[in-house]
Amino acid sequence: MNNRVHQGHFARKRFGQNFLNDSYVIESIVAAIHPTKQDAMVEIGPGLGALTEPVGEHLDVLTVVELDRDLAARLQTHPFLGPKLTIFQQDAMTFNFGELAEQKGQSLRVFGNLPYNISTPLMFHLFSFTKAIKDMHFMLQKEVVNRLVAGPDSKAYGRLTVMAQYYCQVIPVLEVPPHAFTPPPKVDSAVVRLVPHQQSPYPEVDVRVLGRITLEAFGKRRKTLRNSLGHLFSTEVLDQLGISGTLRAENVTVAQYCQLAQWLSAHPPQQTREE
Repeated sequence: MNNRVHQGHFARKRFGQNFLNDSYVIESIVAAIHPTKQDAMVEIGPGLGALTEPVGEHLDVLTVVELDRDLAARLQTHPFLGPKLTIFQQDAMTFNFGELAEQKGQSLRVFGNLPYNISTPLMFHLFSFTKAIKDMHFMLQKEVVNRLVAGPDSKAYGRLTVMAQYYCQVIPVLEVPPHAFTPPPKVDSAVVRLVPHQQSPYPEVDVRVLGRITLEAFGKRRKTLRNSLGHLFSTEVLDQLGISGTLRAENVTVAQYCQLAQWLSAHPPQQTREE
């Protein structure tokens, strides 16, 4: 039997579809999410409903965002779930989570087994709505979870780490082997909990500036800050901020990146490039 077919649905590579089918893993994820009837739950990419069904058992209403038209139609006619669901057949990358939270009159609890090919840009999209989100639980490639939870001075520490930890507390939940899926992916997976800071441990910064600094620093991660960010910060300024110009991107803490972003916002370069 073709292992790309699961419950009569052919897994589409372009959507990065791998369907979760291990009951122990599913129960563990649902327990970690801990949905209650009071929650405004939103699932991204429900697929064949492996998480939707057990989460839906705890709820009267559930919102799902599904790009695949066939899967959205299938959920609509689901005998048990259908009546509970509000289905948005669209790309989660363009979905306005802030608008939905306003309609619901409460913060959203977002979850999903995210397609690995878009997980990083999708998280950046979600970070822009963290004021409308209570928490997020995602199944991701294990390597991406390692990057989310990394600390400075490690190879996994990168731009995604800094931006995620600026917005959220990041908590690893469990690891998931490839055989828990149909078809099995070629990588290990893991579940992570992201809880937007209610009181941020970091000073508030212009995230576009923070994004630019981290993009440039990690784009040349083998170089020292003096070389990678020298066009934005003189050695004197770095010294003044207590950040050594001999450090590399991965040695700089989230708090220090925030310091750099604050300084750059207050002293924009004379000739700013078009972002």
